[in-house]
Amino acid sequence: MSERTRQTKLGKTGPEVFPISLGCMSMSGMYGASEEDEGVATIHAAIERGVTLLDTGDFYGMGQNEALVRRAIAGHRDKVQLSVKFGALRGPDGSWLGFDARPAAVKSFAAYSLQRLGVDVIDIYRPARLDPNVPIEETVGAIADLVKQGYVRHVGLSEVGAETVRRASAVHPIADLQIEYSLASRRPEQTIFPTLTELGISATLYSVLGRGLLSGKKPTGPKDFRAYLPRFTGDEGAKNQAAVDRLAAFAAESGRTPAQVCVAWALAKQPGFVPVVGARRPAQLLDVLGALDRPLGAAEVEALEQIVPSDAIAGSRYQDAQMAHLDSER
Repeated sequence: MSERTRQTKLGKTGPEVFPISLGCMSMSGMYGASEEDEGVATIHAAIERGVTLLDTGDFYGMGQNEALVRRAIAGHRDKVQLSVKFGALRGPDGSWLGFDARPAAVKSFAAYSLQRLGVDVIDIYRPARLDPNVPIEETVGAIADLVKQGYVRHVGLSEVGAETVRRASAVHPIADLQIEYSLASRRPEQTIFPTLTELGISATLYSVLGRGLLSGKKPTGPKDFRAYLPRFTGDEGAKNQAAVDRLAAFAAESGRTPAQVCVAWALAKQPGFVPVVGARRPAQLLDVLGALDRPLGAAEVEALEQIVPSDAIAGSRYQDAQMAHLDSER
């Protein structure tokens, strides 16, 4: 069986999906200006090549991303699974106002997502973060109610730690945890991934390219939120360029692109998990999917990790205030 026909099952009870997922966030402005038509074309290209899992959030573009996905999947709903994150609160100016995962809010968010997406059911529904004011049992219980009512198929989590995963899974089966993981961010290997394996839960791995850092991308301007992330700026950004250059040299020598190397590394390290790639143009998507045709062997993985060791990338993945609120970092 080739990698392009293989399916990965998300946990004991979750759906089977293509081994790479398409993240749609960057199609709605988070990395600077974007073209909706280009995003739709990228989703269509993904569907044509067998990609099934599309990841979005109701707060991406304040609902605009869900509307874009709705347009793209029209006539293709039976070919895709939709993973939706909820909970982040935003103001009319785009500002971030906090997080709400109370049961009533969960059901309200779901109602609006169903409407914007133009679907009867969401395949995987997940809080984007842990609400510090709401026990995870209450949040997951509310999603479980939506499952019973037929509005949601599976429960997911995002950016929570091992103990929270345990508590959540005691309420309802969890399909997968969405977590940042890359050559630049390997902390989940310590306690989170072993806990997922123990409980029979999968993971969808976002920022496998380190938000583009590892493939040589730079912030495009003040509207690109990467311009405010430590790894892209100041002394840390300058130091990280050396590691990026080493990775690029490894990729060139192996006949791959840096993006293909990053995705192939994640697939080799965590073969039961699914990378979520944030391509927003068809060419980027086709590049990344090439990783399935050129998997990394064990010797290549070892050589790559010598070139880019776990401490090679300086700076935290978010600003300090955001890091302090991440349950996954505790």
